[in-house]
Amino acid sequence: MNSKFTGILENIEKSLEEALPKNANCQWAEDSFGKLPQAVKDSHFENLISPNKNLIDLGGKRWRPLLMILCYQLAKRKTNKAVLSEDEIYTLTPLVEFVHTASLIHDDIEDGADLRRGKPAAHITYGTDTAINAASWLYFEAPVCINKCSISAEAKLNFYQTYTQELRRLHLGQAMDIYWHRNPSVFPEEAEYLAMVKNKTGRLASLAAKIGGIAGGLSNEEAEKLGGIAANIGIGFQIIDDVINLTSGNVGKKRGDDIVEGKKSLPVIMHINEAPEDKAAIADCMKRAAAQGIESPAVEECIKILEKKGCIDKAAEKGIKLIKENSELMEAEEIKDLFISMVPAAFLKD
Repeated sequence: MNSKFTGILENIEKSLEEALPKNANCQWAEDSFGKLPQAVKDSHFENLISPNKNLIDLGGKRWRPLLMILCYQLAKRKTNKAVLSEDEIYTLTPLVEFVHTASLIHDDIEDGADLRRGKPAAHITYGTDTAINAASWLYFEAPVCINKCSISAEAKLNFYQTYTQELRRLHLGQAMDIYWHRNPSVFPEEAEYLAMVKNKTGRLASLAAKIGGIAGGLSNEEAEKLGGIAANIGIGFQIIDDVINLTSGNVGKKRGDDIVEGKKSLPVIMHINEAPEDKAAIADCMKRAAAQGIESPAVEECIKILEKKGCIDKAAEKGIKLIKENSELMEAEEIKDLFISMVPAAFLKD
């Protein structure tokens, strides 16, 4: 990440620490839960805090809250009528990063994934019941930060409505993805895949851009446009992740685990479009990989099939195009720099 963002990222980490402390403290618990029976002890919060806190502490680029801050600064320069001050905007960091954290925990459970950021997934460490409950709670904990803002009830309502709409869209995208990976023989159209990713992955980027834009003084219509650009960039990065999964393997995971999970990623869909005769073979590989795990020979068999038509490279080109073209639509050089700096060097060609 570009060193010019260091100060912003430090403030983001500080905000996350304050919004989700390692141990329940009186003020934090009261802000979140209100008055509770005296029999509730600090230790009773452990199964809510730890699964989320441990995942947050494992790191992550924090590019979504960074995008929120940069969009706030862009909007503030354009409108000169920011809703929040420069200090207050950081208090909204949980709206973006908590949702991302919760979605990762649920995603790992739904995909049957064992690893996250190189460590055992939350449901492996804490149990599926605890992981589901903790992640679900974090969706509701995230907007508590809105209550702390010194703004009108109308402005708070706008933040709440923006947050909850994007959250509903995220779950729609996940529902589409689950349907496809639970049915090995069902392959969506490319347009369906892009719609799914725009909701599942792109909405987190959209949420960051829209919250930042509204806080900086943009109208809802202007913020929606900004969010749409960010969502398209999010699609591009998901496609790049799809490609990395089938080549070098994503960080903290093993090459081809999308095959095990039955993911109908863009390289798969593009290949089926060009070579429909391979559809049954790919479906069979996914079935065998799901039954046998990541070490199954079916994983490499499937990747070899996908390499035949060059669709892995073609998908990468589409992802990079989406990132570059939509980054150019951002009206701030620092936002363009952020996104281009996030693209792995191997994908950048002159």
